[in-house]
Amino acid sequence: MTDKLVVLATCGSEEEAARLARMLVEERRAACVAVTPRVRSYYQWQGKLEESEEWALTAKTSRALFPQLLERLKSAHSYQVPEVLALPVVDGNPDYLDWMQRELKEE
Repeated sequence: MTDKLVVLATCGSEEEAARLARMLVEERRAACVAVTPRVRSYYQWQGKLEESEEWALTAKTSRALFPQLLERLKSAHSYQVPEVLALPVVDGNPDYLDWMQRELKEE
């Protein structure tokens, strides 16, 4: 098991996805954020079935930086309750994991 995480999030527009991705990488809360365009999401919201076109974010970070990444996403996101889910990275390419570590701003 590593100390790295993959964080999944969604947002409602291409512009917001790009803004959030750039923000997280520039602030070094994520080493990389991949944006997947136009995913279709179905969910219950306020008692009603919703269907939305969204952009998916996949951010690579560490456990230590997750609280900062979460708070930053919540404060900058347009959704009232943004999806932010962290999944552990069990193992990976050691060279990539080393690169991630160099790119993250851990205090």
